[in-house]
Amino acid sequence: MFVESFKITGLAVAQIFILGALGYFLTKKNIFGDAALDSLSELTINITLPFLIFCQLIKEFSFSLYPNWWIFPLISLAITIFSLIIGCIFVGLIRGTEQKLQFLSLTAFQNSGWLPLVLIAALLPSEKAGPMLIYLFLFLIGFNAVMFSLGMYLLSFPGEKKFQVKSLLSAPVISTIISLLFVSFGWAKFVPQFVYSPLKMVGDSTMPLAMLVVGGSLAKIHLGRIDKKAMFLLSLVKLVILPLLGLWLIIKFKVPDLVGLLIILQLAVPSATTLSSIIRITRKEDFLVTQGIFISHLASIITLPLLLSLYFMFIMLK
Repeated sequence: MFVESFKITGLAVAQIFILGALGYFLTKKNIFGDAALDSLSELTINITLPFLIFCQLIKEFSFSLYPNWWIFPLISLAITIFSLIIGCIFVGLIRGTEQKLQFLSLTAFQNSGWLPLVLIAALLPSEKAGPMLIYLFLFLIGFNAVMFSLGMYLLSFPGEKKFQVKSLLSAPVISTIISLLFVSFGWAKFVPQFVYSPLKMVGDSTMPLAMLVVGGSLAKIHLGRIDKKAMFLLSLVKLVILPLLGLWLIIKFKVPDLVGLLIILQLAVPSATTLSSIIRITRKEDFLVTQGIFISHLASIITLPLLLSLYFMFIMLK
């Protein structure tokens, strides 16, 4: 049973990392330069993903079908706090104040959007992928709010960079809010098909573009001297301890299958690539962030299929 689950999840993860490897190769070969990668990233974040969110929510979401929709932003907050607590247990083994804060940031914030987005499409049939995408978009409301508040604080302290409310209002968050308003006021049914169809076609391109962006972003990381101890601890905490504890809690509290899958996905994916952008904005010396992003993504090629296989095996045994 485990072998069969590993085969399914391994193939899904392999497809995703092939797309990531393509983005990595195109960037290393300067086919994607800085400007092209920035444009592709902006296209994905500001256009294709908001369209995907809008089309998915106005067609699949309703407050009657998802009365507990507000739980998912809270789950995001709980996962961040949980990750910080576990990270704090190990942070004493890291030397230096800024190194400790960067370690905690890498532990607390995950690649919450791109990898789960593509994994959901690769792992689940369409009838389950639809609800899972809605769960993910609702989850990201909370994640983005915490990422651009607490995340900015951790990587700028001590410093002059102040949190700004407008940083919470990214295009995907605005798209989610607008979509919920459309559903709430019954406007969704008035969106004509000739408008919906092209928006959906653009939105459907998000998943492959997302992995090209991730791969290209990793190619731009300039690794200095690797802090082997910190990277070992990060990989252990982020990719092994957190998802295993999450799996235990899911089993103990009998969390519904799709909600449990969302939780295990968020706990098992590597550190957020956005952290490299934040550390550049705050103009702090990058002790651990870039190498942590790179190493955690590299290690997750092995850990992600294993942990997802354990979860699917648990579902089969229920």
